[in-house]
Amino acid sequence: MHRNIYRYVAIGTLTLVGLTWGATVAQAGIFHHKNKPLTTADDALASVNSQQPDKELFDRAMLALKKGKYDVARLDLQTLLNTYPDSEYQMRAKLAIGDTWFKEGGSAAMEQAESEYKDFITFFPNQPEAAEAQMKVADIYYKQMAKPDRDPTKAVRAQEEYRQMILQFPDSTLIPQAKQRLREVQEVLADHEEDIGSYYLSRNDDSAAIARLQSLIDSYPLYSRADEVLLDIGDAYAAQARTAQQLHLDAAARERLSTLYVERAAQAYDRVILEYPMMPHVDDARDHLEALNQPIPDPSKQQIAQSEAQEQSRELVNLKDKFVLLITARPSTLQAARMGEPLLTDPTPILAPELVKEAMSDVTWAQHPDGKPAPTFAAASNAIAPANGTAAPAGSMDASGNTVAPSAAPSGDTSLQLQDVSGASGGTSPAVDTSATQAVSAPSSEGTPAPQSTGSTGNSIQATGASASAPTSSTPASTPASWPSAAPQPNGGLPTVAPKNNTPLPATQAPTEAPNQINDVTHSGHAINTADQSNAPSGKKKSPKPKFNSKDASSSKHKKKKGLDKLNPF
Repeated sequence: MHRNIYRYVAIGTLTLVGLTWGATVAQAGIFHHKNKPLTTADDALASVNSQQPDKELFDRAMLALKKGKYDVARLDLQTLLNTYPDSEYQMRAKLAIGDTWFKEGGSAAMEQAESEYKDFITFFPNQPEAAEAQMKVADIYYKQMAKPDRDPTKAVRAQEEYRQMILQFPDSTLIPQAKQRLREVQEVLADHEEDIGSYYLSRNDDSAAIARLQSLIDSYPLYSRADEVLLDIGDAYAAQARTAQQLHLDAAARERLSTLYVERAAQAYDRVILEYPMMPHVDDARDHLEALNQPIPDPSKQQIAQSEAQEQSRELVNLKDKFVLLITARPSTLQAARMGEPLLTDPTPILAPELVKEAMSDVTWAQHPDGKPAPTFAAASNAIAPANGTAAPAGSMDASGNTVAPSAAPSGDTSLQLQDVSGASGGTSPAVDTSATQAVSAPSSEGTPAPQSTGSTGNSIQATGASASAPTSSTPASTPASWPSAAPQPNGGLPTVAPKNNTPLPATQAPTEAPNQINDVTHSGHAINTADQSNAPSGKKKSPKPKFNSKDASSSKHKKKKGLDKLNPF
């Protein structure tokens, strides 16, 4: 027992001595922790050995920025800019102020950072650091991107800024990083457009779905689900082909219109097989082509190799990534391609109203093909361009919805012209010269001349052919007997439009005059004052009213008294 007591006392004594020694050493600063020196990752000028005060200020600001003391860093940098205007650290200090706002985060801080970076690009546009400033401006919107089902404004701005960086600084070392960020941003934007197109498909709005999905595939060809987009486009055209079979058209027109939409659906399925042969929905595209009785294309080795390399560059999404995606507000960019050139300019977007006008033009062509080839659909411009340079039929609509005017008539044909003919007063008035098939003044089939149309002024409208015109009369026609005899006109073998019988109606068939209307209503009440008022004096006296007889009639003012009311003197 005494041994245990001694042991505990010895342990306590050693512990007390150790604590006392440790406190003494700490107070003496023997093991004092020193700050690690800055590296080039923290400060681009860290390797520069200088004892100048501007260098000391800059290093102290960079150390505060590394520790997260953004206010202290901004104060030191602003002191450097104001105190040493000729310092060689002016440019880096101006850029570092934007970095302090950028790393601080928050909406207000990000706006301030963008302003600082834009000012830097304005003051130092030819410096290599200007590309870095533009890259960070794009990164501001990249960090604020929302998921595809949210507002895409930040993603659109990020795309604009990355494109500007690539176009404005093509020789910068940050170009590969900017292109990869641009692919990731376009992946998010493509997801947003695909969600909208799928919604229109669920609502059976084929024109709106095709417009959205076709614009998507034209703007973002590196999209990870491009094969699904093309399949949806083909399915929308196939649905339009089925709808064409139910229109109230003749059988030939329905067949032509259905065939046109089937061919467009086949083009979308062909793109899946040829441009994305290593994507998972290629077999579905082949099945759709077989169902439509369309030939199945074979991709080349180069197309297969390019698609395979593009698919292998994408990262696989595991269960952990899906879980993180559910609990965060950031969009997933893992499926974005790691190779391929992203588009730096947006193609002409396709609008749903333009597709509706195109559908109307397709129906017009199906009803009256007139030997014209089927209209083709250009995805980028949404223009309907007939092949072989053949003009569209007159009366049909072009891609902009404007009615196609009839082409000029060839030489030798009749056309609408204005000619001067003598009128009733000896003057001249314009006469409309119509074609021979639409002549107004032409001889009838029985040899009787057809009447001329006369207006209110007596100016006659007559038809003149290409070689001869009908004679006109100097006096207006008042009766059928006064119609002038028109010279026969060459009608090209077509029947003329005129009444067969121009003789006037006999008098027996003329309508008789209606008899004068007589009021046969009899009056059973008091006599009406029919005295002649023509000789009445013009004074204010009025004619006396007839005396009211209560036995004959009653009114609201004069009512018969009944019962006890007869005894009431009032």
